[in-house]
Amino acid sequence: MGAISSIFGYLLNWLYNFFNNYGVAIIVFTVLLKIILIPITIKQQSTLKKSNKLQEQMKVLQVKYKNNPEMLNQEMMNLYKSEKLSPFSGCLSSILQLVIILSVFWLVSQPLTYMKKVDADVINQYKQEITQSGNTQTAYPEIAIINQKGSSDERVQINMEFLGIDLSKVPTQSLNDWRVYIIPGLYIITSIISVKLTTNMQKKDKEKEKKKDIVIEDGKPKEEEEEINPMEQMNKNMLYMMPIMAVMISIVAPLGLALYWLISNILMIIERLVINKVMSVKEEKEANSNAK
Repeated sequence: MGAISSIFGYLLNWLYNFFNNYGVAIIVFTVLLKIILIPITIKQQSTLKKSNKLQEQMKVLQVKYKNNPEMLNQEMMNLYKSEKLSPFSGCLSSILQLVIILSVFWLVSQPLTYMKKVDADVINQYKQEITQSGNTQTAYPEIAIINQKGSSDERVQINMEFLGIDLSKVPTQSLNDWRVYIIPGLYIITSIISVKLTTNMQKKDKEKEKKKDIVIEDGKPKEEEEEINPMEQMNKNMLYMMPIMAVMISIVAPLGLALYWLISNILMIIERLVINKVMSVKEEKEANSNAK
């Protein structure tokens, strides 16, 4: 994880030197990272669509082989193979998101180590001085070093002021400063929008598949019982868990992390809208060509 944080640090430091503003550097860093991850995002959204499609087909199999569990499992595996989809494919993107979250957390909580590449001896010396002075009690000693020693030592100097907000502050340690709640609050709002958007898209895809797959029993359409798809349930859990975990971390981490998540959320919403539109148009063209 530290190696990834170090790589991210080179990019963030270059952007900081270019813009001379930590907040702007984080925003541009987030945009560039999103661009790099676009192929994975497209793959993830495609997997979600396939998962919704498979769910309806699985319901047909569950009715057909309800008295033969062994055959049901075999047919389900064959279905996954035919669609070139793994039951755990949804986990991969979630694991990648978790790795990036932790890497960026380490980056913004230890910017002298991963971003400025300050010598460890210098950092340790300043840590000891701050501890001995008894002026601060912080979980982020490198942030304290920047705030207390940055004015006298350029090696540990980072401009963290962004639109009147000090991105070095931690919300739980600055309860009397109302400005520390702005970025986490906006993040929560965009998270709600993102989750709502994703669930609506999944619902529409499921409704499309329901129209295609109608279970017939005794010559009549059968009302299907709602079955829990393990893959779908896992995706739903991650859909809600990631924002909740991010909110919990953002209120105990420097605001630079919350800014990264806020911009990332906004870009993710735009991404999903654009990618979903492109994929829908592609599906309609394929359906029209197959009809001909």
